[in-house]
Amino acid sequence: MSLTYALLLLLIAFVAIAGLAGYAYRLRKEVKRRDAFRVAEDQQAQLKSLENLDWVTAALFQEQVGITEGAWRCKVLLEIIDPSLTEKAEFQAFAEHYERTKHLKTHSARQQLTPRERMQEDRERLAEEDKMREAVLAAAQAVMTWRKKGGQGLH
Repeated sequence: MSLTYALLLLLIAFVAIAGLAGYAYRLRKEVKRRDAFRVAEDQQAQLKSLENLDWVTAALFQEQVGITEGAWRCKVLLEIIDPSLTEKAEFQAFAEHYERTKHLKTHSARQQLTPRERMQEDRERLAEEDKMREAVLAAAQAVMTWRKKGGQGLH
């Protein structure tokens, strides 16, 4: 093999390596950009969930939302913020009320019930709300206290 041919192959190899290194660098920058975007999106979702949690707990106390709907919403929002929050003793009433009422129909499934079935479900829901009212309101108060102390979830 001639020296010129070997140098040409070496130059082509360096150009290929430099091109691949540049491409790898651009890909790494894109991954970092996407990670930063995802983290920012997660933080925004956390903030929105915390804000919604504040609204729902306030609505529970002002009786603008029923005990069942408020408990379900609080449970879901706490799980979004940090799944371990629903395991805290002071917030467990939300999950307990959810477990007691999750079999009840909602939205379009409720509309498909006969009036008699709807009335039966309403009685059952109201009975459970009467049993759980104090516990759910205490849990809502605990959420409000936790938030005032700076409760922010994971981030």
